Amino acid sequence: MSDPIRTAGNLQGYAVLVTGGGTGIGEGCAAALAADGAAVTICGRRQEVLDEAAERIAAAALFGGSVQVATGDVTVEEDIVAIVEKSMEPTGKLNGCVANAGGGGMLFGYEDMDVEEFQRVMNLNVLGTMLCIKHTLPHMIAAGGGSFIGMSSLAGHVTHPWFGAYPVSKAGIEAMIRNAADENGPHNVRFNAIRPGFVATETMDMIPRDSEVYASYIVNTPLGDVAQPGDIGHLARFLVSEEARWITGQCINVDGGHSLRRGPDFSSFKG
Repeated sequence: MSDPIRTAGNLQGYAVLVTGGGTGIGEGCAAALAADGAAVTICGRRQEVLDEAAERIAAAALFGGSVQVATGDVTVEEDIVAIVEKSMEPTGKLNGCVANAGGGGMLFGYEDMDVEEFQRVMNLNVLGTMLCIKHTLPHMIAAGGGSFIGMSSLAGHVTHPWFGAYPVSKAGIEAMIRNAADENGPHNVRFNAIRPGFVATETMDMIPRDSEVYASYIVNTPLGDVAQPGDIGHLARFLVSEEARWITGQCINVDGGHSLRRGPDFSSFKG
């Protein structure tokens, strides 16, 4: 029988990297981790955004949790190497990584697809996640185990017409997570993916709340609302913790039940 799990402060002594941690889902994940005692490193490309997020995360930290920032681009291998090294400074080890940095692109049908834009999204989401795995995995193995979380999407398994590279890239992340989980079970390093639906972040502010697009999300979501970043953060915190020691290779929906129905209708946004 495993040791009892504490109800709070489970991540004291843990060091966790959160990419794209300066806004939205990434900040929500970092805040949840720090509130449970983790030493969190958030990274992104904009120093001022990271600094502002770090103040908010530090204010929510408990049980010795902390936050530091590192700037860099997840698609640049040298940047990832430096970011990972910095994430180990608080404790001398690395216990987890939330590979959240990513994004979408312009809306195209495949007959009109812009190749450069397609490749940009694939690099950001798939290559960026791969580089995070490549450079965090050895340190988690050295720590005796760890937890890697890839950020997928509802779009990774429910069709999102006109979304171009985005659904393809998220499905690619899921395939990578499953393979990595299979390969690294013997090292006690777990790999899982989170599949958010609509989350109320600055990225989604582009969708007017009185629009047909927004209505198409709500009507297809059994819980009849949209998520907050903390809803994703709570699952990330759980997956990093020892509470999730027997969970690996899974892609978990946090979408209010949206995946039970159909994807959103962005036809009005398509040029």
